[in-house]
Amino acid sequence: MKAKIFKRLVNIYPPFLGAGIRVRSVSPDFRQVEVEMPLRWYNRNYVGTHFGGSLYSMVDPFYMVMLIHVLGPDYIVWDRAAAIEFFKPGTGTMRAGFRLTEADLETIYANTAEGRKYLPEFSVEIVDVKGELVARVRKTLYIRRKLQGKAD
Repeated sequence: MKAKIFKRLVNIYPPFLGAGIRVRSVSPDFRQVEVEMPLRWYNRNYVGTHFGGSLYSMVDPFYMVMLIHVLGPDYIVWDRAAAIEFFKPGTGTMRAGFRLTEADLETIYANTAEGRKYLPEFSVEIVDVKGELVARVRKTLYIRRKLQGKAD
């Protein structure tokens, strides 16, 4: 799937639409994604700030989806675990950016070369429009290279 089509589809995906999450950009090679979520009446919690679950939702699938596209069909990629740490209440528009570096990919290729599972951890920061840290999410992924003749 092309990045432009992915962006259009994810922006009308009901859970994202309902939370007000917007994918702002997806690089053609799927190595960079930018996401934002403004504070609206429908994604505000009891005290008037972003729901913690909405903050997590805005970053949940992206490293897995990016790696599925970058690594291709010879790899199995799943989310394995996640943790979120909150630093301050989220008000206004929240932003998050995802990057896969060449070093990230080289490490994945090296650790999955013989069909071994690899559990890399990626971190993404959720910031407000001033660039101040609101939350940090750590995602652990499961990645394994498929070998010919080996069952999944």
